[in-house]
Amino acid sequence: MSDKHLISIYRSSKREGMYVFVPRETDPATLPSSLMTYFGHPIHAMDLVLTPDRKLARASASDVIAAIGDQGFYLQMPPKETEVTG
Repeated sequence: MSDKHLISIYRSSKREGMYVFVPRETDPATLPSSLMTYFGHPIHAMDLVLTPDRKLARASASDVIAAIGDQGFYLQMPPKETEVTG
């Protein structure tokens, strides 16, 4: 298994700061309907090559890779109010 993963990141149309990470080849329409009801319409934000040592703003790359391997996606929740205001 390669340490490089091609990932697409989508932002939520319903909740600011919420993102879902999926393998590049995954159509977000195939994600669980319960997730999409909560998440709203996925808006493509970016694609990236993810490696275990890559720095991400709010999650560890290894946690993202593990979640994608286990469930097919990683859901990044919005920051808590204290994280936003300091």
